Amino acid sequence: MSHLDLQGLQKSFGANRVVRDFSLSIDKGEFVSLLGPSGCGKTTVLRMVAGFETPDTGAIRLEGRDLIPLRTNARNVGMVFQAYALFPNLTVAQNVGFGLKVAGVPRQETAERVAEMLDLIGLPVGDFGSRYPFQLSGGQQQRVALARALAPRPRVLLLDEPLSALDAKVRVRLRSEIRTIQRHLGITTIFVTHDQEEALSISDRVVVMNAGILEQAGTPFEVYNHPATAFVASFVGTLTPFEARVLESETGLVDVSGRRLRLGRRLPRAAGEALTLALRPEALRLGRPEDEAIQLSGVAREVEFMGSIIRIRAEVGGTPFVLDTFNRPDAPPPAPGEAVDISFSPRDVIVVGA
Repeated sequence: MSHLDLQGLQKSFGANRVVRDFSLSIDKGEFVSLLGPSGCGKTTVLRMVAGFETPDTGAIRLEGRDLIPLRTNARNVGMVFQAYALFPNLTVAQNVGFGLKVAGVPRQETAERVAEMLDLIGLPVGDFGSRYPFQLSGGQQQRVALARALAPRPRVLLLDEPLSALDAKVRVRLRSEIRTIQRHLGITTIFVTHDQEEALSISDRVVVMNAGILEQAGTPFEVYNHPATAFVASFVGTLTPFEARVLESETGLVDVSGRRLRLGRRLPRAAGEALTLALRPEALRLGRPEDEAIQLSGVAREVEFMGSIIRIRAEVGGTPFVLDTFNRPDAPPPAPGEAVDISFSPRDVIVVGA
């Protein structure tokens, strides 16, 4: 049996249905990210698990126990908000121990638990326990919010875009620290974000949502390389989509603008039907093809230097292609307007919605 089960959740605010028939099972100790654009319903799902919202229909079970009739403070879940929500008039130690005090945990045990949590987040009680939130950086405040959520030893940790207010370098460092702490404690975690890099880099599974619907749930590798729907394909990562017509379904023979390509796999469309194919930027290469690669000729339109990666936007027969190549000091990229050869392997072609 899964640790946390969400079955058939629906939620509307007035005439606006924000979550539609959402079902997800999460194993104990699993780190799951809810990923999607603003307004897709991911935070509402989190708030229903926490008890801040009540689903119109559906079930939420933790270790087989129905959570919906329980108040928020009786669900044994910890939540970290986007705005740190620390009490400004309490010290760091008092903030971390607040939930324990409310729960009636003895003073000595509370002090020990606070010290343990502050050590875990790298803010030792002797150095930071007596400080107030205004004396901390944004990253430190978010660490304290995390420690406060973990201090009561919840069975589930809920993170609602906890890094969005931080600058880029702090976000990268803190998300890694959150993942390390989560693994150390083995706590089941749901992480809400609209940042695909965050979701792909730290999750066991990524759940992509759109307009209240679960579009796809899978490992980061599966979601990125094998998008189940056109929305997932367009939302996760950068894609160059192009239309094709199926010639042979079994062998994967397609026609792309009068050119025949054999993909070498069975296609989910019958001969004569249209099909959307796509390529990731890293699947495309500059220069002449090798082995069985397919070559296209076009013109470089934009060249974007990104440090270790150079992103080139080229046009081939009216279709824009985006490709990434590693920066090499001895091989400068093409200039805008310069003719380029692009090649790719048929095995790297994504069949959208397959």
